[in-house]
Amino acid sequence: MIALETHSAEETGGFGIIMGNLLQAGDVITLNGDLGAGKTCLAAGVARGLGITERVTSPTFTLINEYDGHLPLYHLDVYRLANPEELEDLGYEEYFYGSGVTVIEWARQVEQYLPDERLDIYIEKQTGDDNYRVLKLMPQGSRYNKLVKELIHHVCAGN
Repeated sequence: MIALETHSAEETGGFGIIMGNLLQAGDVITLNGDLGAGKTCLAAGVARGLGITERVTSPTFTLINEYDGHLPLYHLDVYRLANPEELEDLGYEEYFYGSGVTVIEWARQVEQYLPDERLDIYIEKQTGDDNYRVLKLMPQGSRYNKLVKELIHHVCAGN
């Protein structure tokens, strides 16, 4: 596990932009954290990194938003699913194993459906500072170990 700190919504989004620039077709990123932790902010940064210019919003009520960029972005929010099996009705396999990048908010709720290889990100708000976040990156599989190394290189280089 690698932990990174951000001190503003702009920094969280900026990290997402860096990540979006490095993502490939078929990549799956899970975002976990409390309400208001910054999951959608991070997802919006990923979208910008993929060349998406439209406004990215949480798909809390629609469950899935699709955006066109250098690669398609499939942004899922599974918070409102009554049970994990409802993911099957959404045709999740087309997203997880498709030609785009999938970002899933509240992914712990559907853990049994997630691909074995993915990047899990846990976002924690820190007490005492509304803008301070700790992003815990937990790569699952060799592709995501490599991705995290690239991310750390770009973040440390100030890109």
